[in-house]
Amino acid sequence: MRNSKSGTMPTDTASRQPRSEFAIYKPTRSGSGGVIRLSLAREKRAVFVEAAFQKGEKSFDWQQKVTMKWGMTDLGEVLAVLERRQEEAKLFHKTEKHSTACHIRHQSDQNRNNYFVQISRQVLDSKSVTKVALPISQGEAAVVATLLRAAVVCLAGWQTG
Repeated sequence: MRNSKSGTMPTDTASRQPRSEFAIYKPTRSGSGGVIRLSLAREKRAVFVEAAFQKGEKSFDWQQKVTMKWGMTDLGEVLAVLERRQEEAKLFHKTEKHSTACHIRHQSDQNRNNYFVQISRQVLDSKSVTKVALPISQGEAAVVATLLRAAVVCLAGWQTG
């Protein structure tokens, strides 16, 4: 049985609007797992990436989540890795209070052929660091790449219809 889950559409009729969100959950028995969630924010012309580490058997610490806003250039860098045009991408954003980094790379060796993502945030005043890292399978990477390509088209305003 696989350890990843994606969000599903609600079944009640009041909330059958399309969701602009996708999550990959990777809990572990040792409690060292994590989750990454991508949300399309048309009004902000970006994709927001949230990551949280596991806190318990089936729960994640959303109070201590790391959030990163990916613009068009960031989306291009991540897509280049997911499409295997480059081996890795390192994104870095800095505000007055935080510095946030995302490192995604393709791993190909005898034991694995997947992707690995690490997102971290450092609070500049206290120097405290929150870090979430998890593997992403080929199938999950294919879904994320498809969604990010669609996000680029949407954010550029080039969709038809």
